[in-house]
Amino acid sequence: MGAIDADAHVIECEATFDYIDAAHRGLKPRVMVDKDRGRLRQGNAGNLQKEYWVVDGRIHTKELNLDINISKGSRELTDVQARLDHMDTLDIDVQVIYPTLFLRAWTRDPLTDAVISNSYNRWMADVWKQAPDRLRWVVIPPLLSMDKVAGELEFAKENGAVGVFVRGLEDDRRLDNPYFFPLFDAAQALGLPICFHAGNGSFAVRDIYASEAGIGRSRAPVIVACESLLLAKLPERFPGLRWGFLEVSSQWVPYVLNDVMLRKRRKGEAMSETLFADNNIFVACQVTDDLDFTVPYAGEDQVVIGTDYGHSDNSTEIEAMRKLKGEGKLAPGVVDKILSTNARVFYGL
Repeated sequence: MGAIDADAHVIECEATFDYIDAAHRGLKPRVMVDKDRGRLRQGNAGNLQKEYWVVDGRIHTKELNLDINISKGSRELTDVQARLDHMDTLDIDVQVIYPTLFLRAWTRDPLTDAVISNSYNRWMADVWKQAPDRLRWVVIPPLLSMDKVAGELEFAKENGAVGVFVRGLEDDRRLDNPYFFPLFDAAQALGLPICFHAGNGSFAVRDIYASEAGIGRSRAPVIVACESLLLAKLPERFPGLRWGFLEVSSQWVPYVLNDVMLRKRRKGEAMSETLFADNNIFVACQVTDDLDFTVPYAGEDQVVIGTDYGHSDNSTEIEAMRKLKGEGKLAPGVVDKILSTNARVFYGL
């Protein structure tokens, strides 16, 4: 079996939102071009940022986090064959596609949220139809309209989705808030895992860390979410649900497990040595992690890996699959699980 890239990305383009109907065209995200070429900001890869998204009256970066060594058609999935050819070169059998624009808070308006997420999901469904065995994706649920969530997840499941995208905070709420229980019920019924990806759906937290390039803005909320769901015993409430934590490394796992153990001990509760496995929790590692230390904490059956394909940041490693296999940090049998078996179990492939 080939390698599974458990965390790849698409860079959204204007075609992503062509599925918005005429009655709601005013809600379509627009592209703004910065004409002041003397003051253009640099992106992560040294590229100049000329274009920005305008969503619900707010401006968002469009070209900040691009891997400029990957063709535009491949990054944006407008040339699916180019993407597949590159996957072959990288020894990747299947990619699970995550969004880019939606990694941040982008609207507080339920209608805008529903219309835009609906368009993204239908666009990705059409992308999937071009390579159904190799390109899978995670659905963006309209979390500001919880009555629409179950139907959106059903559509996505029928059209190649293998997970449900959430961020560490959503609408200024922690994900252990009962508000999200209908989401978890719907996902559990469909066999779709909840995929906590590096990102943040809180405008307040986003603004606090707006100029900070470290873990506070997008990664810390995801790590905290893992402890929150364990302390709230959500996996016991939803025993058939799988939970994943992606693009936040695996270095935090020993810390969180130690903290959970101490809190349980104060209540007179014991903690299993296989807590992640017992609770259907998976975590994505990076090749730069101290893997021979962190993997035993998470459990060798609970770890997956992704390339962060399309992006250019400190989580990106386009050669992650080959490096994990070639660097000899882990036994070959464990590597095989991380590269393929575990992701197939997590995503239900």
